[in-house]
Amino acid sequence: MKKQWKTKKTIAVWAVVSLMASTTAGCSGGEPKTAEPAAGETKAPLSIKMLAPLYEEVPDMKNQYWTELQKMTNSKLDIQWAPSGDYDTKFDLVLASGDIPEVIVGNSISRPTLATAIKQGAFWDLTPLLGDFKDYPNLKKNADIGVFKLARIDGKVWGIPRMRSEIDLSLKFRKDWADKLGLPLPKTLDEYAAVMKKIIESDPDGNGKKDTLGLIGHGGIVDDATGPFEAAFGGFTPTYDEDKGLIFHTLTPQYADMIEWFSKLYKDGVLAQEFSVMKKTQAEELYNTGRAVSYGRNTWRDWSMEQEIKKTQKNAEVVSLQLQGPKGPNILLGVPINAAFYISKKVPEEKVKQLLKYFETTASTEVMAFAYQGIKDVHYKMVDGQPMLTEQGTKEVNVTSLQPLALAFDKWVKVNNPSAPKAYNDAKKKEVEVYEKIGAKNPFNWLTSATWTSVWPKYDSEFKTMQTKAIVGQISVDEFKAYAEKLRKTPELKKAFQEFAEAEKEFNK
Repeated sequence: MKKQWKTKKTIAVWAVVSLMASTTAGCSGGEPKTAEPAAGETKAPLSIKMLAPLYEEVPDMKNQYWTELQKMTNSKLDIQWAPSGDYDTKFDLVLASGDIPEVIVGNSISRPTLATAIKQGAFWDLTPLLGDFKDYPNLKKNADIGVFKLARIDGKVWGIPRMRSEIDLSLKFRKDWADKLGLPLPKTLDEYAAVMKKIIESDPDGNGKKDTLGLIGHGGIVDDATGPFEAAFGGFTPTYDEDKGLIFHTLTPQYADMIEWFSKLYKDGVLAQEFSVMKKTQAEELYNTGRAVSYGRNTWRDWSMEQEIKKTQKNAEVVSLQLQGPKGPNILLGVPINAAFYISKKVPEEKVKQLLKYFETTASTEVMAFAYQGIKDVHYKMVDGQPMLTEQGTKEVNVTSLQPLALAFDKWVKVNNPSAPKAYNDAKKKEVEVYEKIGAKNPFNWLTSATWTSVWPKYDSEFKTMQTKAIVGQISVDEFKAYAEKLRKTPELKKAFQEFAEAEKEFNK
């Protein structure tokens, strides 16, 4: 392995403003309205202790954004922040300790430790409290989209989902470098690999060294981009064993085919040699400083990354690639929720009802608009008919500031960039709107198995090691395929596949 790069702290600016015209209009006239307490509610701000992931610097909860947000929601937020890269570890430790705060943000609705904690009675069953949602009209709108169905375990609602756009991830690519060599944009995975190989061998940044990286990512294989590549190999097409059990997607033959493809990329130098140990901050810095050809992240980042690269490479042009694989395009749709909020069983029932009212308020279109824009003339100004963040807005309105909010649904929030011109955002929406029709979904984002939850952790580390060995050539791909087949025949995993199949049937009802 090459020596890892040193990274400096960076602040990721993330505040997408593709809100519906009615939403924008409702907040463009000045100060946001403050939510009035409903009958029976206390007028004093509701104090909420919460564990949530941190994506930038620890925020100043007394700044203008957080002060106004808490005023709008009649709340006093006491948030324990944990860095996003270490959040799953922190989440598991908190659950294991039993010292769970009033509200905890779950990063994945299918996380095994979460399912275990729920079965052990760590959280409130919200099903009877929410009822038919007649007291929660904003949450009902979200429920009508079907997101509460995705958050169920054993047919019950355990968490309040945080809304998210399904159109999200895309594969970044340096079009200007391809243009420089007279190469057309690739349309297939094989063309993608061939074009990148030519680019990295050509000294595209002109520094006199052939040190440009091809495809980069962070953790696992290429983390955010792994799912879209898996979609191209048909990895999310339901696949069953000889007993009609639903095989977990990473154990399917299609997944092994993807590993074989990655092994070829690695051998050709197209996949970064440090792929298995690279951190998210490293990958971001490498791409933003013009050191790599391709990187998979949220679509809205195309503009931001291009502008960062232009600071040192003025002709940079970043585009999102739609590539055809053996079994489909490299498009993976997200689940329309980004985790959920779980309420500790230690919280008294009366306060649980107050917390539900808080989440009801945060799911309004008004709070949604504020969450992405902040205060007019403080955090944003209207430019060419759309909100554009100010310098203060880019500091205070970001991914971290969204964490305590349930939000409403808007399918463009992961596409539009608040710093980009309206014409750019409109063109980007037109470019990716087809994703809704052609994209795959990972059913294991909502299907659960008690057996898988309890058994897979003892295989997980070894599996990741084996896939890395196969990619870097320490074992053959055939050996990896034989290893995956052996796992598929393990009795306890076959039992898990049966449970996944039953969960699929139940979900499809």
